[in-house]
Amino acid sequence: MKSVTETPDLRRAAREIFDVAIQSASAADAVRRAVPETKFELSVQRDTYALAIGKAAFPMAAALDEVLGEKLTAGFAVGTSLPDTKKLKPAWRSCVGAHPLPDDSSLEAAQAAFELLRRANEARGLIIFLISGGGSAMIEWPRDERITLKDLRTANRVLIACGASIAEINAVRRAFSAVKGGGLSARAPDADQLTLIVSDTGRGQEAIVASGPTLEPPPDAPRAAEVINRYQLSEQMPADIMQLINHRPERAGESIARGVMEHYVLLDNESALAAAAAEARRRGFLTEVAHDISEQRIEEGCALSLSRLAELRRRAAERNKIACLISGGEFSCPVRGAGTGGRNLETALRCAIELDERGAGFRQAVVLSAGTDGIDGNSPAAGAVADKGTLERARALRLDAHRFLAESDAYNFFQALDGALLTGATGTNVRDVRVMLAL
Repeated sequence: MKSVTETPDLRRAAREIFDVAIQSASAADAVRRAVPETKFELSVQRDTYALAIGKAAFPMAAALDEVLGEKLTAGFAVGTSLPDTKKLKPAWRSCVGAHPLPDDSSLEAAQAAFELLRRANEARGLIIFLISGGGSAMIEWPRDERITLKDLRTANRVLIACGASIAEINAVRRAFSAVKGGGLSARAPDADQLTLIVSDTGRGQEAIVASGPTLEPPPDAPRAAEVINRYQLSEQMPADIMQLINHRPERAGESIARGVMEHYVLLDNESALAAAAAEARRRGFLTEVAHDISEQRIEEGCALSLSRLAELRRRAAERNKIACLISGGEFSCPVRGAGTGGRNLETALRCAIELDERGAGFRQAVVLSAGTDGIDGNSPAAGAVADKGTLERARALRLDAHRFLAESDAYNFFQALDGALLTGATGTNVRDVRVMLAL
């Protein structure tokens, strides 16, 4: 085994592996590759409309511009503001979307989308939907006029904080939304529809991305009332939303599509994990992708990840290699305090505590956990990097890691230690990536 001084900087290596995963998830590149390969004929004579929604909306829209040129009749995009985003052509209208809670811009985006879809439907043209994660908050309209924006914000705040899975959260969102669960698609039944998806959900769960504005939920999707009962949310949810959930059937398609409908998943978490693993193997690390570590409760996921890393490190030591465990998905992470953070920052903090308490088996260990969208929870960071010495450095600064954990304030903990991972908005969103290295 090489001496510690001869081994690479594991923190830097983890960051560089993560950067490769981000580069592989370019939403713009995926659109450029995909559009010419679809079965839809993009002829000059055909009216073609585009609607882009989510954190990757602007890069996807810009790439579609390149592919379609003057063939695009009109488009609307609502996404994250990116300083380097190519300016869209005059055929496009656009706005910066709200996240993680809807605001007035979300309602305005819905009205702009409804108008675009009305035009596409009357023209019996082609509507290209560009859908990515984060769109649930960016475009919204209630099913019932009694539901206010304040109600929508309260409901989403409760759902995000309760620890439910994204499938469960979206089940409730669909129950009070005129947009989600195929709501947008239903407004253009006479138009042909092509949906291109950058997925921030598990494989085969594309109907969950941005709460599925163009796709009906699967038959086995959770029911809104069941989710409310499971997490005991009825007293926290707005009364008008609970009235809707309890007394009106969930929407199951508002019109029959008469046009051709197709959807394609362009990118997902698995493709990012594969790119990260390929980069780790290129560096000579003994690498394993833990596909089964994905959506556990956060305390379970962290413990399982470190246990798996220890097993891999033992095998790596026999080959004089560094161990690299890669996983993704989204741990379930209830919010307990009023601090600043998210599931990735909390994952790094929990792992730092675990390494300090039980890390004697590692000579060195590094844990990077970050969101591919560049934003973790209510923080400005993508996530954080922790190592076996993180808690020792924290104690030297009189930082109580357990207090930060209890207050859901992992971002400020890592900011004090220069461990927060700041990437800015990446223009893509394919869930989280965790890179763990050990020797």
